[in-house]
Amino acid sequence: MFESVLIANRGEIALRVIRGCRELGVRSIAVYSDADAGAPHVRAADAAVNIGPAPSSQSYLLGDRIIEAAIREGAQAIHPGYGFLSEREWFARAVRDAGLVFIGPPAEAIAAMGSKTAARTLAVAHGVPVVPGTTESIADAEHAAEIASKFGYPVLLKAAAGGGGKGMRVVREPSEIAASFDAARREAKNAFGDDAVYLEKYIEGPRHVEIQIIGDMHGNMVHLGERECSVQRRHQKMIEEAPSVAVSPELRAEMGATAVRAARAAGYVNAGTCEFLLARDGSYYFLEMNTRLQVEHPVTELVTGIDLVQWQLRVASGQQLGFAQEDISPKGWAMECRITSEDPANDFLPSTGRISYLHLPSGPGVRWDGGIEIGSEVSLHYDPMLAKLIVHAPNRDLAVARMHRALSELVIGGVETSREFHLRVMEDAEFRAGAIEIQWLERRLASLTSDVGTEDGAMLAALAAALLAESESGTRVAGPAQRESAVSAWGRAARLESIR
Repeated sequence: MFESVLIANRGEIALRVIRGCRELGVRSIAVYSDADAGAPHVRAADAAVNIGPAPSSQSYLLGDRIIEAAIREGAQAIHPGYGFLSEREWFARAVRDAGLVFIGPPAEAIAAMGSKTAARTLAVAHGVPVVPGTTESIADAEHAAEIASKFGYPVLLKAAAGGGGKGMRVVREPSEIAASFDAARREAKNAFGDDAVYLEKYIEGPRHVEIQIIGDMHGNMVHLGERECSVQRRHQKMIEEAPSVAVSPELRAEMGATAVRAARAAGYVNAGTCEFLLARDGSYYFLEMNTRLQVEHPVTELVTGIDLVQWQLRVASGQQLGFAQEDISPKGWAMECRITSEDPANDFLPSTGRISYLHLPSGPGVRWDGGIEIGSEVSLHYDPMLAKLIVHAPNRDLAVARMHRALSELVIGGVETSREFHLRVMEDAEFRAGAIEIQWLERRLASLTSDVGTEDGAMLAALAAALLAESESGTRVAGPAQRESAVSAWGRAARLESIR
């Protein structure tokens, strides 16, 4: 095992990796921008290095500076977390060339799966089903129209180097294709520095189901089952769960074997995720491979009992996997809500400010992976995700009820958050029945966000008034449960009754 590992990230994922290191007896080294000088991950690490100003382009995206910090601090390896440099082939190669270990797949595997068109070509060559479409980028709108007429509308234009829904356009009729092609190219260029786009048939009403895999340097590779990630807004995942109500044990085994086959084709080592569209008839299609740890990895950890971060560290240090495929089967149900600093009532616009109050949920089966505390500054420099709230229960119904309870206990003051939106999703009859697919949230969004935040606003206004009174009189402010009861007991009672 390594003696020291540098974490090339920030926020909750940096804390997650630091905790994994600590349990293995590994010294952790954090990096931070000027804006993050007082952040929780900086204090939690055994050492910390300033790498530049607040903008990520001047700090967290400077691979050379991060590698220099790792060498100077005596690290043997670098864990990239997710986002930032985690899927940059050149960074993985630079880490290796510097004599350090990149805790992730080889640079060659990242390159093989980094381009969606290259990944599709590789998948087809190894018998992995893909959505009908092109395996090369499209030259112009006329070419796109020609291909679209061959496959039939609707079609989907996608950035070849993209992800997160950027550079993606659904085209439902020929008159839309020229404008959509130009828009997809512009967005792809701005987001990824590459305007290449490709086209594939648009599958109506599928689920987004992904398979977690992990492999070691000795040829062992297993899948850890599926995650359901269909609750999405503008192609961004918002709620994830494991397992999926739509996946039988037989389908899990088949999709898992397919994911392993795709990963082996790329020469993959360490943790990664193959993403699929699961159609209503049970057919499935490979979309892409995320060559890193996923935001939603905790739900897999909770249903398998396998600590993915620690196994990333073990595999990268040369150890063999300590389990085989027959040892893996989901136990219970896990669910994750991404708690973001966004205003659902205002088209999810980012919200900035200082965290003025924070009360965290607890109790049976509740996990909080957060990167904030009272006093934390939430800025526009970084992703709006503040934390992940995860629960585990014996079955899905209890997981939904547990998530609702945990969300009800959560209080964040100082910025608008997605908390109330997630509460409403937990109360939605279709969601509770598992009747979801990737267009579900877009259809339900208006009803789920109408007047959202009103109740939170009343509660936090009462909290602010109480804190002011405390500072002026020295009296003690009521605890979180008392405050919530005083402000919205009737609303909570009605909601809890609605999900019984």
